[in-house]
Amino acid sequence: MSSALPPLAAAGPILVAAILLALGHHLPRRSADIVAVLTALAVVGLGVLMATRTGNGALLHWFGGWSPRDGLPIGIAFQADLAGSAMVALVGLLFAASFVFAWGFFEEVGVQFHVLMLVFMAAMCGFCLTRDLFNLFVWFEVMSVAAFALTAYRLEASALEGALNFTVTNSLGSLMMLAGIGLLYARLGRLDMLALGEEAARAAGDPVIPGAFCLLAAALLIKGATVPFHLWLADAHAVAPSPVSMVFSGAMVAMGVFGLARLTWTIFAPVAEVTAALHAVILWLGAAAAVLGGMLCLGQRHVKRMLAFSTVSHTGILLMGVALLSAEGLAGTLAYLVGHGLVKGALFALAGVLMARLGGIDEIGLRGRGREIWPAGLAFAAGGLLLAGLPVGLMEEGTKLLDAAAGSEPYPWVILAVPIGAGLTGAAVLRATGRIFLGWGEVKGEEEHAPSEDEAEKANRPLPLMLAPVVAMLLLAALLPAHLAAEVAQHAATGMMQPGITPASVSGGEVPQHLPLGLLGLGLALLIAGWHLGRSRLPTLLSEGVEAVSAPVFAGLERLHSGLIGDELAWILAGLALLSLGIWFA
Repeated sequence: MSSALPPLAAAGPILVAAILLALGHHLPRRSADIVAVLTALAVVGLGVLMATRTGNGALLHWFGGWSPRDGLPIGIAFQADLAGSAMVALVGLLFAASFVFAWGFFEEVGVQFHVLMLVFMAAMCGFCLTRDLFNLFVWFEVMSVAAFALTAYRLEASALEGALNFTVTNSLGSLMMLAGIGLLYARLGRLDMLALGEEAARAAGDPVIPGAFCLLAAALLIKGATVPFHLWLADAHAVAPSPVSMVFSGAMVAMGVFGLARLTWTIFAPVAEVTAALHAVILWLGAAAAVLGGMLCLGQRHVKRMLAFSTVSHTGILLMGVALLSAEGLAGTLAYLVGHGLVKGALFALAGVLMARLGGIDEIGLRGRGREIWPAGLAFAAGGLLLAGLPVGLMEEGTKLLDAAAGSEPYPWVILAVPIGAGLTGAAVLRATGRIFLGWGEVKGEEEHAPSEDEAEKANRPLPLMLAPVVAMLLLAALLPAHLAAEVAQHAATGMMQPGITPASVSGGEVPQHLPLGLLGLGLALLIAGWHLGRSRLPTLLSEGVEAVSAPVFAGLERLHSGLIGDELAWILAGLALLSLGIWFA
């Protein structure tokens, strides 16, 4: 159905950014904050409006009136299906929360922060809605450039180092994406994604198409920070201002998974080698990311680095849903993605509260100092419980859908990576809550040797203002009706699948009884957090025995994350080689 609404999601924020850049120095002091919040809320409203109008099919807009001729696409289109519209609404909501949290934060730089953030938001919206593969690359690049600048905002040595790592690794991803697009265009002569899907189905067996998929998937997995493409993430998140980290983990990283899901179901689903590689490699990469990211999260003392590695773990869970290649798996990914984005945005805002009110971000250094801001402690605990698998809200509903999808897998037990990753990350956040806000955990564990540094943020913002977006995001993640969320996620997943195209079949094992994955993760989180916070009351022999086994594992994982660009690039190339081998042996 033709509509003028989809382009507004990207064009509107860019137009507002241009106006702010031109007139910002002449506007009253708080005008930029107000305009930015209202623009983000307008994007939320636009996303919801588009979602409500997709009942009779996706909304389509051909730029410049260049609609297809004789069935051949010759122009660029924006297509707003239910999934894309929901992603636009999520992006707008996270940016609105970030702008409220950052109220008065960036007075020294005037409107530059708001301009960069508005362009960043527009790029994400364009990425979610475009139907043209090269245009997807353009929005990918705009998103990256804005993110590079926002990461290096403080212009300190650590910020510049994190931004440089981010820039180099993600630029390599951009080159891979461009190369993959070039291969597809040279072979199939199309850039429109739906047309590419039709041509790929006709060209089954052509080895160039799986090769293009490897390059595109690697680029998106770098953006999605999935093992082994993830090494840039913690350094970038640790140094970025908290309002920026909110949208990095809540929305930007999710773009990688969403983009892979879009390309898989629109272009590559009928290509047997690709679907086989998704099961043979990417499913297991997601499981590895869930577990390893959780372990790395548990071994941190710098709260923002802890939350960054939590993002690695939960992105792995999202990736597993895509690689399950079923409507239930994709629906689970979409529901989990929205819930995780809200929870992680809230937790990074709370990390900013710690820096603003307590002048630090080190879990051990802040022990017991959070009592004066106990409402933030309650919110921190709620976020940790939701990450762990508290049986309410969007993440729980996504977990149930993933569990249902895993029942038809040859190795259904792979789904146990979900509660393990959730439990480890939830335990880390709950441990930090007990230590910072209650003064527990006087005995240090493996987190004592993790990297940390003193950080602080502008402290003149009132606590209720900073906590308002946190409470709103947590309530949305926890209290949205489960039945409605599942229904919307399933409709959105169905809408993402190209009509008439089904993936190559995967032989399933015996369908097991569904496991209470959320309760397993929650129980694991409470057990591990209790162990860390109460080890002083345990027998010394038991405590030292466990540490003797775990300490070398955590130390080895930490050594792999050296922060050196050369090491990060080597792991990216190793990941690309692994994807290629998966295609080769499929």
